Amino acid sequence: MKKKAEWPRKLRSQEWYGGTSRDAIYHRGWLKNQGHPHDLFDGRPVIGILNTWSDLTPCNGHLRELAEKVKAGVWEAGGFPVEVPVFSASENTFRPTAMMYRNLAALAVEEAIRGQPIDGCVLMVGCDKTTPSLLMGAASCDLPSIVVTGGPMLNGYFRGERVGSGTHLWKFSEMVKAGEMTQAEFLEAEASMSRSSGTCNTMGTASTMASMAEALGMALSGNAAIPAVDSRRKVMAQLTGRRIVQMVKDDLKPSDIMTKEAFENAIRANAAIGGSTNAVIHLLAMAGRVGVDLSLDDWDRCGREVPTIVNLMPSGKYLMEEFFYAGGLPVVLKRLGEADLLHKDALTVSGETIWDEVKDVVNWNEDVILPAEKALTSSGGIVVLRGNLAPKGAVLKPSAASPHLMVHRGRAVVFEDIDDYKAKINDDSLDIDETCVMVMKNCGPKGYPGMAEVGNMGLPPKVLKKGITDMVRISDARMSGTAYGTVVLHTSPEAAVGGPLAVVKNGDMIEMDVPNRRLHLDISEEELARRLAEWQPNHELPTSGYAWLHQQHVEGADTGADLDFLKGCRGNAVGKDSH
Repeated sequence: MKKKAEWPRKLRSQEWYGGTSRDAIYHRGWLKNQGHPHDLFDGRPVIGILNTWSDLTPCNGHLRELAEKVKAGVWEAGGFPVEVPVFSASENTFRPTAMMYRNLAALAVEEAIRGQPIDGCVLMVGCDKTTPSLLMGAASCDLPSIVVTGGPMLNGYFRGERVGSGTHLWKFSEMVKAGEMTQAEFLEAEASMSRSSGTCNTMGTASTMASMAEALGMALSGNAAIPAVDSRRKVMAQLTGRRIVQMVKDDLKPSDIMTKEAFENAIRANAAIGGSTNAVIHLLAMAGRVGVDLSLDDWDRCGREVPTIVNLMPSGKYLMEEFFYAGGLPVVLKRLGEADLLHKDALTVSGETIWDEVKDVVNWNEDVILPAEKALTSSGGIVVLRGNLAPKGAVLKPSAASPHLMVHRGRAVVFEDIDDYKAKINDDSLDIDETCVMVMKNCGPKGYPGMAEVGNMGLPPKVLKKGITDMVRISDARMSGTAYGTVVLHTSPEAAVGGPLAVVKNGDMIEMDVPNRRLHLDISEEELARRLAEWQPNHELPTSGYAWLHQQHVEGADTGADLDFLKGCRGNAVGKDSH
């Protein structure tokens, strides 16, 4: 257990506000125009509430109201709350993809912390990229920090059926193409998909990353699943505000909590909940920021024997509302601990161990959080495939895939990029059937650019009309955590940098053997070498702005797709005074 720091002591905010110098008067005086009394600058913890609220980030549209509850908690604990707007990358609206801006958001958060008089941070997150970006930025500065999530929206219902955010969008869209649903019915269903504030109500990326923050120990126990509009979400926000003040006094930092053991806990939790493949790329990036050596091999090693016990879409049938009522992530962590799959002494933001937080919780619905013997899949962890098609790895989510496709050999049908896919997929003359392997190139971190969620390519209508709902699909893209199917993602090296994916041709045979973790392009070594030697990039390169910076410096998916100059920069949080 970490030893608590001495209190009282001089905090970093006093570099701005302490004393009677001209500079201190300058800093204090301007902030007093907001009506703050002089005694608020007496050395008490200044808490930055880093808020990703935005009207164009619908998942986070209620965070301003929630921030007021955080402030109340900070005041109650004797701190000084200051709300700070930070970059908010919305999965719903940002083009070409929110993922392209995760690293920019992390950089903005890092500099917002480093350059301002903040002693501790409350990270107000929700939408997919906001959770990793704020944790990445906070980890780089290594000031006491704690996550409070906006929470998932309420269940959707359409004609008596549960409607899961994203999951049913993909399902209904395929039904329209198959002639099983009319466009008018699809539009009618739209109104039932998002009926309250909050993030996706499935175990999509937002709910997954909320669970990852809790499993890492970076949020109070129970934070992940409380619905956005439940009064207990406000209580959680207020308690978080109280807790961050004590964390500053104790000097409890991300580096104390986000250890290798904590990341292994999160990986196992991701397997148990049937979490998003996006967690792979985000946890790898977060680990890089805090200086923890985490790799794709750790994902495969830690998750391989963990059963998926959370019966939520897209893997199962329920939604986040039921997960909360059943007991939420604490029940899952308790199950992991009972199965000796949890580092029980990992420290959390509460100051207690993760096991102390969950050992006494109760599962209130064993149809939502299943017994291990009734698991959705006995090996639910993210699978890492390797071979001559993915020398640096590719990932697949078995809990959302079709068992009969786990070992498959098929003819490649190749799309050079997302535009090529869109131009061809609905053409009945496309030479494709359900035994084929759909391959899409140039959708990785450099290729799209930004690595969009397009890996779960919709099937061609002529296959859907035969009643087929799944095929093997391979790309260097990501897919939404709400999506499902036998989809191989994050293939590395990506096509845009000349990885083997770039030279796959129509008609090539591809073998996938999930049990043996193999992904193989069935051509000779000599032929593969010849194709790679002849390969030339065929995608446009940006010439200015952040897109250029991203293109020049983004790393591969296998290491988290962070910007290369931002890794390993933890600490040094105090900026220089320019006055």
